[in-house]
Amino acid sequence: MSIAEIESYRLSRRGFLNAAALGAASIAVSACATTGPGPVEPPPPPTYVEPPLADYASMYAAVSDGGFDLPAIPFDRIDPQFLRQIVPDPTGQKPGTIVVDTTGHFLYLVRPGGQAIRYGVGLGRAGFEWSGDAVVQWKQKWPKWTPPDEMIARQPELKPYSADNGGMPGGLKNPLGARALYLFQGNVDTLYRLHGSPEWKSIGKSVSSGCVRLMNQDIIDLYDRVPSKTPVIVTSDASQPMAAAATANHKAIPIDAGVPDGSVLLGPVKAVTNAIF
Repeated sequence: MSIAEIESYRLSRRGFLNAAALGAASIAVSACATTGPGPVEPPPPPTYVEPPLADYASMYAAVSDGGFDLPAIPFDRIDPQFLRQIVPDPTGQKPGTIVVDTTGHFLYLVRPGGQAIRYGVGLGRAGFEWSGDAVVQWKQKWPKWTPPDEMIARQPELKPYSADNGGMPGGLKNPLGARALYLFQGNVDTLYRLHGSPEWKSIGKSVSSGCVRLMNQDIIDLYDRVPSKTPVIVTSDASQPMAAAATANHKAIPIDAGVPDGSVLLGPVKAVTNAIF
């Protein structure tokens, strides 16, 4: 074999080996590409978690509001279940709905993520309670109280605060407390209220004239969280509020003589949506 033939053979063999190496590398890369994991799925959006509430000493501290000085509430003398707290929502209603459980003496403000803010409430004594569904159509800070004629007939000492006498101005001794949410069915005032009260000892009991009372610090908190047209369900069964409300007693002895003539109402809600609050 000549020197030229030997060199040609070496070059041909070297080329073959290089080509073989490239082919093997290509196969390896191809194998990695076809057997590797698929595209990474983005993580699901985080579940909504209600921001924590303040500690009880802060929530129920003395506060100046609207020119009035509310005293601190001795929360350590109240059954802890009736203090404001975040709990799992037992109602199944859409966020933004208020559900009053007349059996447990709780008010639930339904929040996203299966949660609710729960407040302890005082309710009407036997014969004075009310149940049903309604809508918040009027809201007032430090509302005037005008006892209805039926109440004055039972308690003549209230006559100085009758509608003819101008009612009782808002203040620390006013039975409606620091805030009131006025409940309507359609365009009709139910004369039923969610309102404040200085009588913290009545929370968790049925002693009032038919409305739902909260501690003043709690009604201020609820008032600030609740927009106009909020739906309200008052029921004896928080786990099935609509079914219980459908068969409820819609009659009760009113606490006041009604929303004053000429008041600008908020209008009924058409549907409950996640944006209601």
